[in-house]
Amino acid sequence: MRRSIGLFVIACLHGVSSTQEPVVYDPQAGMDDDGRIERPELPSDLKNPDRWRYTPPGRIPPGSMLDRFLISSFFTPVFFSEQDIGTGGGIAITDIDFRNQKYQEFASIALTYTSEGQQAYNFFWRRWLSHRELANGGIIREERSSMFGEVGYSRTLTRRFYGFGSRTPASNETSYTEELSQLGFGARISLPDPGDDLLLSTGIGYQRHNLSRGRVSSVPSTDDSYPATFAAADGVDQLWVSLGLSYDTRDSLHQPYRGFRMGFGSNTAVFQSDSNFGGLVGVDAQSILPLPALLHEGGDPGEENPPTDVLAMSGFVTAAHGELPFYNLPSLGGSRTLRGYIDNRFTGRAAAHGSLEYRFTIVPRGMRLTDKIRIERFNLGFFYDFGTVANSLEDLGDSRYLDSYGMGLRFTFSREASFRIDYGISDDGGNLVLIYGNAF
Repeated sequence: MRRSIGLFVIACLHGVSSTQEPVVYDPQAGMDDDGRIERPELPSDLKNPDRWRYTPPGRIPPGSMLDRFLISSFFTPVFFSEQDIGTGGGIAITDIDFRNQKYQEFASIALTYTSEGQQAYNFFWRRWLSHRELANGGIIREERSSMFGEVGYSRTLTRRFYGFGSRTPASNETSYTEELSQLGFGARISLPDPGDDLLLSTGIGYQRHNLSRGRVSSVPSTDDSYPATFAAADGVDQLWVSLGLSYDTRDSLHQPYRGFRMGFGSNTAVFQSDSNFGGLVGVDAQSILPLPALLHEGGDPGEENPPTDVLAMSGFVTAAHGELPFYNLPSLGGSRTLRGYIDNRFTGRAAAHGSLEYRFTIVPRGMRLTDKIRIERFNLGFFYDFGTVANSLEDLGDSRYLDSYGMGLRFTFSREASFRIDYGISDDGGNLVLIYGNAF
């Protein structure tokens, strides 16, 4: 088995000097001493005012990403020391106030490299389309309607493939190296007005996959174990077009406390360099139920982002049509599905998955680290994931039932800036996940 040592470090950084006139900034503006944020009176012409998120002026510091560190920008140094990928590291940067647009733009940047040549360079950007500044210096933003773009290159030495179906044993593990270049753009819009329940999403993207022999020393290379599958997937260029439609009553897309969602989506490879045509279609559902507070007294109606304990439920069914390389087929395992298994542990032409998660607040008002930096909330989550994969939708009922369970810590710097550490347990053992955002 491969051995890895990951170190998640948050380092304190100092601001940089500026030749501009100093901006008067009060880190407590718009917040009580204990961190409570009172929701202001909103403009009377707003459609769906409950769907607009408020950010007080104390959470909108001026300056560079270094000046705003741990308030609206987050740096995650990552260090690798692993037998099969070498020694190296990099940095992941999340900026929820990219280009100082007062929370109208978001960006994440990842840069990593190891001595054996594993590397990743990725840039993701999002801009919200409904955004207003308030007289008190704060802003409100309708989080549903946005446009986004992504560009990236990665070379991963340790991709895993176990074969097809729900009954593949852990002993079937193989590895391959994947070189992936990608570029994409898209948008999501609420209809007919900002904040409405109907959501339309669309996107277009390009991908190129180059494969080579695996570098995990303890398991076979995928091209030896599955030569035809591997050869058909190597050197494929793809142009993807996606379309989604959902009815979504949740009060937030990032950290919902109530409501439900039902959606349909398709992602079609309208062009593939091997002349094949294929795609994915699926349906999904979510329900969020607020529960009585376990370790706190809860919030109040006039509060922005009140501490709320919830039972969150999610499920989806997805299936492939036409011809697709094996890495594009539905799979389970990783940071969002069957969290006790590693990425892409189970692969098939159809997949079904469900999750139950009890999220509860352990520090309802968070804690202040410095006069500017405050962690807004500490939460715990207990989860149970279940699902299966099969050769077709009709075969899902006869496939092997899979499940995993575990718990995790969530710490948030604002409602849309949540970091998650989950540990899942399964028949294969355990899997540790450190990632930005909720599983669903």
